[in-house]
Amino acid sequence: MLEIDFIDEIDGDGKAAEQLIQKLLSFAADSEGLEKGTELSVTFLNDDGIQQINRDYRGKDQPTDVISFALEEEVDGEGAIIGADDMPRHLGDLLISVETAQRQAEEYGHSVERELGFLALHGFLHLLGYDHMTENDEKKMFGRQDEILQSFGLKR
Repeated sequence: MLEIDFIDEIDGDGKAAEQLIQKLLSFAADSEGLEKGTELSVTFLNDDGIQQINRDYRGKDQPTDVISFALEEEVDGEGAIIGADDMPRHLGDLLISVETAQRQAEEYGHSVERELGFLALHGFLHLLGYDHMTENDEKKMFGRQDEILQSFGLKR
């Protein structure tokens, strides 16, 4: 099973979706063939919190719905971690704005839990190396995202 460390920076607003996110991302991890014990963290923030991170790390001074920080992303000049073979695989961190998710859920006409699950899966796929910077990459990522959501049964 996928190990998820949930961190709630906003007094419980994301708590209702934790069970759904655990099940959905575990299902996605199995679908992607990840080894058992793989880890990641999911942090629930408000718009102010995610805007500060978006500004500081991405140079975009505005709130967003989800940010992914992949630990396996290759960075020039960075060396391999010694002894990493003995440690569980840690994919990275997902940061989700519950405020933005609430607005988007209302806009799309579905539950906040469904929107939080969707955002968590989207960020999870980024941690696995999927991206949507080119049209081809976008088709691949969004196609995979839709496949997982349909197979899991999480529909709008």
